[in-house]
Amino acid sequence: MDKTDVLLSMLLLANSRTPYRELADKLNLSANAVHKRIQSLIGQGVIRKFTTKISLSAVQAVTVLLYGKSEAESLGNLHEKLGKHGSIWWLTLGGGNFVIIGAYLRSVSEIESLTDYVKKEVLMPNSTVGIVWAPQSNFDASLEKMLHSLDRQIIYALSNDSRKPIADVAEEVGATAKTVRRRLANMIDKGLIEFSIHWYPDTSNDIMSTMHVRLKPDANKEVVARILKGYFPKLLFYYQLINIPNELLCLIWTNSMKELKEIQQRLVDEEIVASIVPNILYTGYIFDTWRDELVRPQTKSNQKSKD
Repeated sequence: MDKTDVLLSMLLLANSRTPYRELADKLNLSANAVHKRIQSLIGQGVIRKFTTKISLSAVQAVTVLLYGKSEAESLGNLHEKLGKHGSIWWLTLGGGNFVIIGAYLRSVSEIESLTDYVKKEVLMPNSTVGIVWAPQSNFDASLEKMLHSLDRQIIYALSNDSRKPIADVAEEVGATAKTVRRRLANMIDKGLIEFSIHWYPDTSNDIMSTMHVRLKPDANKEVVARILKGYFPKLLFYYQLINIPNELLCLIWTNSMKELKEIQQRLVDEEIVASIVPNILYTGYIFDTWRDELVRPQTKSNQKSKD
């Protein structure tokens, strides 16, 4: 990938339903060039899916990261185990059996059970547990009252292809295009829906890595944000942990080891940084969770089990 591919991917991660013309204007390209780049990223397996989900804020999901070194002899089938958990949405494996796990929980009280599960299944007894975001209240089933049954049908119709034309969605859900467009706009305005992509940069020839940045105790959040912004797009994004305020987990993209070392040295020299621990990542996985089940049509067997 080149810089433009990465910037395009970041835009699609933020909103995968953004029109080609708008993407083109932001990247100073033609719409045709954007289309070709997206098709190339799909062909390489970098982009696997254009997704639509109920937003994290709407479901009041607690977002957590667990990371550390696994003591397992092999992690080859770990993704098969974790993919069935129901709350784990992200797994990344790095050098030295380094593992990162991302999960969406219904409440903070589920953190302990998740940690116990990871200790057992991943053989990671000393994992760091970081809370990325915690809402003011726990998941409330009354969300269903916020979303009309047609809204959930629309989200499900777009779940595996957020760029699907309105006319196709309307035909699929049995409504008019005008109705679908209106309900979709309403969900967007209220922040009830998210459009993104399943992004697998490890399938390219680039180097993906994490940097665990420990900040100095007196580091100002606004200064930190301003300094890290200067590293974009090499520093793709970073997680600031609520329960470990002086630690950041940064995801870095580079084309070479030389470039990675240069970025590491630059960060080490920043006045806000106390220390850095880098780790090369070599593969990742994305899973469906309970959030996806909220819009999945109920089969008769599922309905009976609930009754």
